[in-house]
Order: sequence, then structure tokens, then C-alpha cells
Amino acid sequence: MSPRPHSGKIALVTGGAMGLGRAIAERLAQDGADLVIADREAADEVAADIRAHGRRVLTVRCDISSPDEVDSLRRQIVAEFPRCDIVVNNAGIYATRAFEEITFEEWKRTFAVNLDSMFLTVKALIGCMRSNKWGRVVNIASNTLGSVVPYHADYLASKGGVVGLTRALASEFGADGITVNAIAPGLTQTPGTLRPTFRPRGVPMTQAVQAIVSAAAIKRPQEPSDVAGVVSFLASDDAGFMTGQTLYVDGGLVRV
Repeated sequence: MSPRPHSGKIALVTGGAMGLGRAIAERLAQDGADLVIADREAADEVAADIRAHGRRVLTVRCDISSPDEVDSLRRQIVAEFPRCDIVVNNAGIYATRAFEEITFEEWKRTFAVNLDSMFLTVKALIGCMRSNKWGRVVNIASNTLGSVVPYHADYLASKGGVVGLTRALASEFGADGITVNAIAPGLTQTPGTLRPTFRPRGVPMTQAVQAIVSAAAIKRPQEPSDVAGVVSFLASDDAGFMTGQTLYVDGGLVRV
């Protein structure tokens, strides 16, 4: 039997306690990685699942947009593991509101969680990747960048920044054996998006999903596992010659 693709690797997943982040963490564990889960919420359930796969896991309660808390996260990772090989920047926030209704504080908070956090995590952990001449950074963007979606100006602007940061870091780190790529998922069914109060695109979730499925090439709703497998690929040696790319993983809704 061939070895699992991430055997011997340590991966950080931000926002990994639930939803898409949890699916990503569990897939990386299935594929052989030990995990660090950073989230503002408790990650006991996903940690138990990861241990069931025979992998080690460190959970850290952390506001990923706080420089002090990310520095504490780095110190805890270094104390527990010899290094960090894979960083999956998944944590993010999303709200539906007209541009005129967005306050400057809300604008700044969206950028802090969706974009500043990626700057902080990569800044904290890039040194060990460069020392080892190997690393993978996978940033979660959004397919809304490729479609016409109103009422999400702060979200779309921050995710556009994710794509720009991905390209910039890929250019700087490639010579050190580090790849940096982004995934742009579609609207994914998670406990968060299935809340009755969640209204993507300004309409109920069921209505939004129906419209998306009718327009997409693949005629079913998107699940977290659809994204998790692509993350695992980008974190593997098989994707070692791919960098600076944004992959749309949305059933063919956006075709670029």
C-alpha cells in the first residue's frame, strides 16, 4: 500500500472547529497529517475524529485576526510539533447587507478576519517552511468573485484581496519550495449556512441553492467534502508545480 500523501506532515487549519474547516481538517488527517486546529470555538468534536484516524491534534482557542493571539498560536505549535508544513487559511465571516448599511467598523472587521488573518498566520509560520525548503499554503477565497452577487461589498472586497495576496506570496516563496494557492468555493452546505437566519444573496438558503444548482454544470448542492479533497491535493507533492493559482470549486457555476 502506498503511503498516505501527508504522512509526517503537520497542518494548521484556521476556523477548523466546524463546517468547511472541519471537513478540511478531517480529510488532511485521513491523508496522514497531524493537525493544529485554530478557532474561536471549541474543537473537541473534530479533535476526537482526528484522533480516531490515529493522528495527533492540537486545538487552540484563537482570534485569528489578533496579532498577539496568532503569536501565541505560533508558540504553541512550536512547543507541540517540530514545525508546520501546511497552512490552510479557512477562517472567514460573511454577511448580507447593502453597501450603504455597512459601517466602517463592520468593513474593518470583515477584512481583519478574512484577509488580515492570512497575513498574520503566514507571517508567523513562513520561517519554518523556508528553513525546511518545503511548504504549502492554501487560502480559501470565494467564487462570488466570478459572479454577480449584490449585498456583499465588504466580503467580496476582502476575498479579492485573498487572491491578490496568494499571487504575491507565490512569487516570493516559490524558490524555497513553498507553494501558495487559493480555492474559490461556491455556496457550501454547512451547519452555519443551513441556519434559518442565514440569507445568502439576500434570499433564504433553499432558494439560493436552487438557483445555483440550476445554473451550475453539476446539478447538486455543494458539500464540504467537495472542497476538502481539493485542499488535500494542493497540500500534496502532486501539486508541487502549481502555485499562484485560484481554483474555482463550485460545480462549474463560474467557468473561467
